[in-house]
Amino acid sequence: MKNKSEKPPAAPAVSSQRQGPRHIAVIGAGIAGIACARTLMQAGHQVMVFEKSRGAGGRMSTRTTEFGGFDHGAQYFTVRDSRFEKALSITPGLVRPWSANTVRILDELGRVVAASPPPKEAHWVATPGMNALVRHWAEPLADAGRLMLQTTVVKLEADKLHAGRWQLQTEAPGGEARVFPGFDNVVLAVPSVQARALLITSQQGAGLVEAMAHVDVAPCWTLMLAFPQALQPNLSHLGPHWNAARSTHHRVAWLSRESSKPGRNAIERWTVQASPDWSQRHLEDDAERVTAKLLKAFTEITGIRAQPPYASVHRWRYAQTTEPMGKSHALDAASGIGLCGDWCLGHRVENGFVSGLEMALALA
Repeated sequence: MKNKSEKPPAAPAVSSQRQGPRHIAVIGAGIAGIACARTLMQAGHQVMVFEKSRGAGGRMSTRTTEFGGFDHGAQYFTVRDSRFEKALSITPGLVRPWSANTVRILDELGRVVAASPPPKEAHWVATPGMNALVRHWAEPLADAGRLMLQTTVVKLEADKLHAGRWQLQTEAPGGEARVFPGFDNVVLAVPSVQARALLITSQQGAGLVEAMAHVDVAPCWTLMLAFPQALQPNLSHLGPHWNAARSTHHRVAWLSRESSKPGRNAIERWTVQASPDWSQRHLEDDAERVTAKLLKAFTEITGIRAQPPYASVHRWRYAQTTEPMGKSHALDAASGIGLCGDWCLGHRVENGFVSGLEMALALA
C-alpha cells in the first residue's frame, strides 16, 4: 500500500542547453499534430507521431462508403493566416474552393428565412475528401515509419534508462502494450479533455492542467445519408436547390449536400450535423435512436421523404470549442511537455494549423 504522503513521480529535468536534433513525441495526428510534427521534422528533429485512430486527420476526417465519401467532421475551412496560405500553396490541386454562397438560413420547418450574403472569404475543401490534406502532410512521417497508427498513449513517465527524457506507455487495439523511450519533449495535440486526463493519470504537468481548466468543447452527432436513386436521367438531385444551410431546427444546426463539393462523385449524399445542445442531451443515446431522430428532422427540413439506402451516424464527443484556452499553445519549459490544438484558439481548421505550427516553433 502506498504511503498517502508519497509525492507524484518527478518530471524529467529537460535541459534548455541540449544541442543538436531533439527526439520529440507528438500525440495526435489531426491537423495540429501533423502541422507541429512536419515543422519539427523539416527543422531536422526526430519526430514520432502517435495516433489512436486508423488514419491521420482528426476531425478533418472522411467516411468512405460504397456510395462515396462523407466529410463528417469539418465541412470546409477558410484561410486568414499567411502561413497557412503558404502551406496550402505548395500543394496545388489538393484544395479547391467550394461555392458556399448557396448557404441558406432556415427556420424550424425548413423554410428559407434568409440567404447568407456572398462570403467575404473563400470556403475551401480538400479533394477528394477533407482528410486528404492532413494525410498528404503526414506522408513523409508515414514513409519514415514515424507515424504510429492505432496506438493509444496511456501514460507519460520519466525514462527509466535515459535521464532527463520521457517514455510513453502505449496500447494497441488487441491489448498489446509497448513502451517508447528516449523523448526530449512530448506534445499533446489531442482534445483538451483527453490531454488533461493523460496528464492527470501520469501525474505530470499541473500547470498545463490548470491552463486548460476553463476550456469547453461541445459534442456533435453527425448523420450521413446517401440517395443513389437520385441518379436518374430526369432527376439531377432530390429536395431543395440549395447545397448547404444553417438551421434553427432544435435538432439540426447544419446540412450540406456532399455531392455539391468539388472532386466528389455524383451520388447524392447529405451530411447533417446536430446542434450542440441536442447532441449534449442525447450524447449517450444508442446510434439507432439518434439516426431515427436526425433522419426525421432532415425530412422536416428538406422535404426529402425517400428512404436512404445508407444512413449512419458518428458521435464527436469533442467537436466545437465554445471556450478556448486563449493562446496558440502551452509549453512547460521545465518538463518539456507542450499542448496544441484548435481548442487553444477556437474551432476553425486554421486554428489547429496555427497552434501546431507555433508549438513547433517554440520547440525548434
